Amino acid sequence: MIESAPALQIADLRFNYRHGDDVLAIARFDVRAGERLFLRGASGSGKSTLLGLIAGILSPQAGRIEVLGEDLTTMGAAKRDAFRAARLGVIFQMFNLLPYLPVGRNITLPCRFSPERARNAADAGGADAEARRLLDRLGLDPAEFWLKRSSALSVGQQQRVAAARALIGRPGLILADEPTSALDADSRDAFIDLLKEECAASGAALIFVSHDSSLADHFDRALDLSDLNTASVTA
Repeated sequence: MIESAPALQIADLRFNYRHGDDVLAIARFDVRAGERLFLRGASGSGKSTLLGLIAGILSPQAGRIEVLGEDLTTMGAAKRDAFRAARLGVIFQMFNLLPYLPVGRNITLPCRFSPERARNAADAGGADAEARRLLDRLGLDPAEFWLKRSSALSVGQQQRVAAARALIGRPGLILADEPTSALDADSRDAFIDLLKEECAASGAALIFVSHDSSLADHFDRALDLSDLNTASVTA
């Protein structure tokens, strides 16, 4: 059996903003294919910056970032954008939903930008059907929420819609940046269980970033960013 490429391999990474002091300096950071990793760190420790680098939104000054077998550091910005749309599901801390689109179209948006995600959704019954399934699993009745504008949702509801958008089309790696910050304890635990189940079903790896160490037991492995990052200043 051919083993899948690691979800993430980082080597000799250095990143700073506008040639200031290094925000991140990481000698080595690996995530296995299908692994569910909890990455903790204090506010301002560089967690969101690291996710931005893994997602190809930011570029490092030095080092290598391989995601799902592809070296992002050899790609231009347009190619990184296309790769992110096709292979990654990102739950941004600020959600990044389009306020003028209804919930259903926000969730299926990745399938419009990526033929690969569209094919995967089609294999699961179609983009709309898959979006409705994810909404239902996240506790949002599709009959009530499908046509609602995302700007009319509560923060917690927006968070769950952003998760459905990240999961649709079976991306190989899910990046979740503080995705439970607006949920109560019961909703939070149910959300994490769902995220893990969906990743397990599709074979996706998960990097779940939070400052809340109490969540670590939900995951295969937990790391503290301070144990990876040797930079002397925080982001």
